Amino acid sequence: MEELKGSQKKYLRGLAHNLNPSAFIGQKGITQTLIAEIDKALEATELIKVKFNDFKEKDQKNSLINEISKATQSHIAGMIGHVAILYRQNKDVEKQQIRLP
Repeated sequence: MEELKGSQKKYLRGLAHNLNPSAFIGQKGITQTLIAEIDKALEATELIKVKFNDFKEKDQKNSLINEISKATQSHIAGMIGHVAILYRQNKDVEKQQIRLP
């Protein structure tokens, strides 16, 4: 999994601007159900937002989103407030919706 460049992250953040969060992280934190839901959303759209409802500290959010990123094999395109943007390119070339610059 190749790391995203700064310009690619900026491009993805721009695309994600109008998206609604696909998953919400609440009191329970990261569960298998949450990981499965995020994985399914990434498979369908390649780019999603994840919102933190109960975790307000930056360190907590960073550690949780890094854990999610590893579990789903996705890239973190950015973190804006309490919302993280995740990206994972579809393995099937015909189903790829986003072309990175």
